[in-house]
Amino acid sequence: MKKKSMIVLTSAFVLLSAFSCGGGGKATGTNEQSEKVVVNVPQFDADSAYLYVKNQVDFGPRVPNTKEHVACGNYLAGKLEAFGAKVTNQYADLIAYDGTLLKARNIIGSYKPESKKRIALFAHWDTRPWADNDADEKNHHTPILGANDGASGVGALLEIARLVNQQQPELGIDIIFLDAEDYGTPQFYEGKHKEEAWCLGSQYWSRNPHVQGYNARFGILLDMVGGENSVFLKEGYSEEFAPDINKKVWKAAKKAGYGKTFIDERGDTITDDHLFINRLARIKTIDIIPNDPETGFPPTWHTIHDNMDHIDKNTLKAVGQTVLEVIYNEK
Repeated sequence: MKKKSMIVLTSAFVLLSAFSCGGGGKATGTNEQSEKVVVNVPQFDADSAYLYVKNQVDFGPRVPNTKEHVACGNYLAGKLEAFGAKVTNQYADLIAYDGTLLKARNIIGSYKPESKKRIALFAHWDTRPWADNDADEKNHHTPILGANDGASGVGALLEIARLVNQQQPELGIDIIFLDAEDYGTPQFYEGKHKEEAWCLGSQYWSRNPHVQGYNARFGILLDMVGGENSVFLKEGYSEEFAPDINKKVWKAAKKAGYGKTFIDERGDTITDDHLFINRLARIKTIDIIPNDPETGFPPTWHTIHDNMDHIDKNTLKAVGQTVLEVIYNEK
């Protein structure tokens, strides 16, 4: 796709007088110009985003209460700071489904923090402590690398942060990395499975935003946005809470040439961070996530195979460029 730039459309209107018998003829003309501004949207660099994904995976599984989790959190906060964001670290002790105390950290990078007009972009940065969907039962208690499920959304948002630092859109942007999303009840757990066991970081942030009275025009959550051959349908809860935002994003995707990746159909409902942001923070937020009713999640989901071998730069590009088209065209 070619980079868009400002264009000027010129219309010339020439008014001619008619000649009459016995009289002289005179022609008069006027030029009128009208200008139409097309926003110059930055180009998402998939190679750059891929590297940010890999850098996270290189830490190993980023499970709360581990040294790898701490190290990666420091890396993410450092990158946002290097990209010119005002960084807020939100530390919280969160209780997991089994009573485990999780030392969680939401990381927020804000651009134009003084602006009341804002867009919130979310992704979770923690990884699953168990490969409980792996075909081999022996792997069910093995932490996953989370290249797609976690790192891909964060990697895409880091690339967006880099570009926002170079060219600010009109609205303020908050890039919010949420923790403890994937510590939900494992499939092998024999106790009660509760919806609230998932997305602990987003539940905390929604009740305790990083800025008192925080609000945004809308939010976009990225989850598993780097998988090979991924397609994205309009997730069910997103359609319930924010159908207008879904429409805006899918229209932008089609305009950018990614209509085959963003399918204009309704998908399944997914318990994900956006659900609690909608319910608790009451910010209209959608989830860009592969959720085909027939094929379900990507085959690497919650398995030991969620590694860099299955990350596709084309998917990262489609999602990242679509989000850029949306945020830079918002007035």
